[in-house]
Amino acid sequence: MGHSPSAVKRERQNLKRHIANRDSRSTLRRELKRINATIVAGTATPKETLSAGFKALDRAARKNAIPKKRADRKKSRMALALNRAVAAKAK
Repeated sequence: MGHSPSAVKRERQNLKRHIANRDSRSTLRRELKRINATIVAGTATPKETLSAGFKALDRAARKNAIPKKRADRKKSRMALALNRAVAAKAK
């Protein structure tokens, strides 16, 4: 517990941000699992799947729940996995 009023306020802010970031990351993980399942199953169209994944990652990065470069890396890997799944399905 902080001794000064500013330290007490900082603790309140940190707790509030921690909860918001946790919720954002939780939502992101849930969405990525759903998208990964559709990629593996091959049930969704590629454009819609990538759009939903990119949207979720960009939202988390914009809210500073994850770093922007991590979002970019995950988007790249998602696109690669989707392209491989589409190519395998075409064969």
